[in-house]
Amino acid sequence: MTEQSTAPRLAIEDFAEGENASESEQQNQLEVVFSPDSTHRRKSSLVSSDDPRIRRRRKSFIHDRNTACFVHSLLSGEWAAPSESSIDDIEELARDLPDAGLSGVPEKARGKVSDTEQVSVVDFANQNAGQAAPTAVHSRHLTKKQLSDMAWNVRKLSRRLGSIKLKLTVKTVFVVTKVHDESLIRLTREMVQWLLSPERDYPYTVYVENIMRDHPQFDSAGLLEEEPTAKDRLKYWDAALAAEKPQTFDFVITLGGDGTVLYTSWLFQRIVPPVLTFSLGSLGFLTKFNFSNYQDILTSAFRDGVIISLRLRFECTVMRSNPRRKPQIDENGNPKKNDLVEELVGEEVGDSLTHTPDKVFEILNDVVVDRGPNPTMSTIELFGDDEHFTTVQADGVVISTPTGSTAYNLAAGGSLSHPENPVILVTAICAHTLSFRPIILPDTMVLRMGVPYDARTTSWASFDGRERVELHPGDYVTVAASRYPFANVMPSGRRSEDWVKSISRTLNWNSRQKQKAFK
Repeated sequence: MTEQSTAPRLAIEDFAEGENASESEQQNQLEVVFSPDSTHRRKSSLVSSDDPRIRRRRKSFIHDRNTACFVHSLLSGEWAAPSESSIDDIEELARDLPDAGLSGVPEKARGKVSDTEQVSVVDFANQNAGQAAPTAVHSRHLTKKQLSDMAWNVRKLSRRLGSIKLKLTVKTVFVVTKVHDESLIRLTREMVQWLLSPERDYPYTVYVENIMRDHPQFDSAGLLEEEPTAKDRLKYWDAALAAEKPQTFDFVITLGGDGTVLYTSWLFQRIVPPVLTFSLGSLGFLTKFNFSNYQDILTSAFRDGVIISLRLRFECTVMRSNPRRKPQIDENGNPKKNDLVEELVGEEVGDSLTHTPDKVFEILNDVVVDRGPNPTMSTIELFGDDEHFTTVQADGVVISTPTGSTAYNLAAGGSLSHPENPVILVTAICAHTLSFRPIILPDTMVLRMGVPYDARTTSWASFDGRERVELHPGDYVTVAASRYPFANVMPSGRRSEDWVKSISRTLNWNSRQKQKAFK
């Protein structure tokens, strides 16, 4: 198949390994690539390529290529814009995906599993690791066209992943446990010992949180005495390791509730390995598996493959206002006051940048801008793409993913949304008006929430309930669909029915006593 530079594609490529790689590892290795052209959005969103933050960011892009499983490489690479002539080609390629990725794989591995197609995915070597990064000015968030193309590609791939099983090459397992729950430490030890047992199909390397090293309930020394072959395979992780070397891990297992899953998303700020969640907490929107059957569940996942749902995440960038070197003069010759709406919607003067990026976060639930400890309500300017939507006077604003629709968004009166909906939910917190109703916007929009220069007080932003950041007058937060969705392992079967049952079970949605019939 010839590559079309102007079309989004599911690219199936054979990556040549090193000379010492086995023959089976060189056969039909699979990568799904999105590739768009990079164009600038507007000056206030750009920073110089000499900025040290950008240099660190580029290094992380190179690390993203050092992947150990299919999902790691899912969204790496470049994008290409969709064209009408390419849609049929993509449809045909999507239909042919399993066969194209499995020619050369043994016949038994290509068989259907529970009427679900199976795709074998193996490791591939580092690609372009030594390629020089382009010296140019890069946008901190994507253009409208790029977002539309990316959202189209992610939805296409997500639908495809819902009907196939991915047989991953799992060698390293990352375990996240709600460590403050003593009862879960014992269950974690039991599962880790089972994973490290020589009876498993492969000698897995298992990473547990470093707090487990000296935890009396976990008893790492006793575990190694019971399983002496696991001496070099039981390792410990911290937040820095997960952030800097996510490609080290092939599979993630969580033991806890929805908060543990959110913490896992926070640990992996870019590429996310497949995450299998055991329900051991208070709620169960994100936890899909019963721990009492963990041995059968994990054996099936590693041997037969998994079904993965790509949950939308947001990329949020905190933009700081730059002090102007030369004050602008109005028609009367007086110094002109700064206006956030004019800066973000109007044209900029000269080559000066009105804003520079400060921090970037990938979130799974929501970003909230509120009044924080201030006694007065917040004044927040809300922008969609290059348009000023409205000025919100409220305690705050919640911008939520579909996954986060059952969290703060629900408490603030927002709508419930199925997690596969490609939308952005906007809900005010205690708005000082009777007419502000929650709104649902497409995921192709770029939203911005800013504090006007004439605001009485500062505002505060939080990201998935973490990393509280103060926003001064003139600062704003950019919210856009992330290139790195959360790869959630799902049970086989009826996914939509599972979500409806979860809101019925946890929220008592539409529960009431049945009306009596007429006699």
